[in-house]
Amino acid sequence: MTDESFHLTPHDIRGQEFQKVLRGYDIGQVESFKQRVADELDRVMRERLQLDERLKSHLEQLRSFRERDRAMNDALVSAQQLRADIQAQSGREAEGVLKEAQAEAARILERAAEEEQAAHQRIEAVTRQFSTYVGNLRGLLDRHQAELSGLEAYLEPPAQAERSRSHA
Repeated sequence: MTDESFHLTPHDIRGQEFQKVLRGYDIGQVESFKQRVADELDRVMRERLQLDERLKSHLEQLRSFRERDRAMNDALVSAQQLRADIQAQSGREAEGVLKEAQAEAARILERAAEEEQAAHQRIEAVTRQFSTYVGNLRGLLDRHQAELSGLEAYLEPPAQAERSRSHA
């Protein structure tokens, strides 16, 4: 028996009339049975309504859970894509920073080499100047010593001068 072919309600059972025939059923028993069947059908129908409501509620929850699951999956996929994008961008940025640092290091080394070469040139120039100064000072000292020797000859007494000349 399907739901579509036959619909029986507790009201239908209570209202059902049977023909009275000889040798029929006991009317009291039939009425009592009809009442029990109607009450049971009433209970079953209420239970079915409750179950239908619970089913509807569960189906709604299932739909909601599926939507959340889909949303979470979409969020997870988006987060994974974002992570991959960030990693790629970080890699590119790190590569750029590294190249920039290498270029700056090369510039610093080049400047240091230039400064070192300039320092060597200054050292060589100062060394030449110092050598020239020492040579000039030595020449000056030699001239002053010769002058001193000449002046000392004038300071010697004449007798010593003769002796100095004779010993010489």
